[in-house]
Amino acid sequence: MNGSALVIKNLEKTYAGGTHALRNVSLEVPAGDFFALLGPNGAGKTTLIGVVTGLVSKTGGSVEVFGIDIEKEPERARTMIGLCGQEVNFDPWMKPLDIVVNQAGYYGIPRSAAIPRAKKILEDLGLADKMDQIGFRLSGGMKRRLMIARALIHEPKFLILDEPTAGVDVELRRSMWDYLTALTKRGITILLTTHYLEEAERLAKHVAIINKGEILVNGTMEEILKLHDGSASSGGYGGGKLEEIFVKLTTDSTNSPQDEKN
Repeated sequence: MNGSALVIKNLEKTYAGGTHALRNVSLEVPAGDFFALLGPNGAGKTTLIGVVTGLVSKTGGSVEVFGIDIEKEPERARTMIGLCGQEVNFDPWMKPLDIVVNQAGYYGIPRSAAIPRAKKILEDLGLADKMDQIGFRLSGGMKRRLMIARALIHEPKFLILDEPTAGVDVELRRSMWDYLTALTKRGITILLTTHYLEEAERLAKHVAIINKGEILVNGTMEEILKLHDGSASSGGYGGGKLEEIFVKLTTDSTNSPQDEKN
């Protein structure tokens, strides 16, 4: 697949209170890619995602999703995007099947088409025997998978996952990794934020590290891992290569404090 799923140029975001959350951010996500956007809490990841999805207004710069300017054609751009946010935000008294089918309705998908599509997605995500239960009875990991199902119901070309495996046990995380990898093989572009750096190191083809609203590094996973100098992180603990690069870069960048907002 050629072209870019996401092109961000000189993106700026300053909140009303004066917090400068994004500073001249430029980023490109190739179509069909698995891209990891990493950063500590307060780095600007969620603000960036909010701008891309139209939930947060930008102060300056431009954002295009598959060549569509999000400011000029916001509704068309949103149809390209599926968003699985950090917070579990579905009605806990609804059944998973109804939650996903109702989401399809927001995109004009008739129930006759939405129901079989929703069942297939829920089955693929291991929720076949849970689709007619009440949502609040689902485990934390099941709720996360339900949110991914909801994000996929309108068949977006670009899936944004903001901490999708937070609080999910290791076995379930691995099954989600397999599922997400299969999505990219089908041509779906994925942008992932995660605090599990081994997750990003295993899955992503490209990675960008952001801190205090600025992109510190951006490149292929192979290029970023070459930044590792072979020394262990401070305190005698040696994590994975990506983790140690992340710690060094984000620690060094704290030498020039700036306002921040996640």
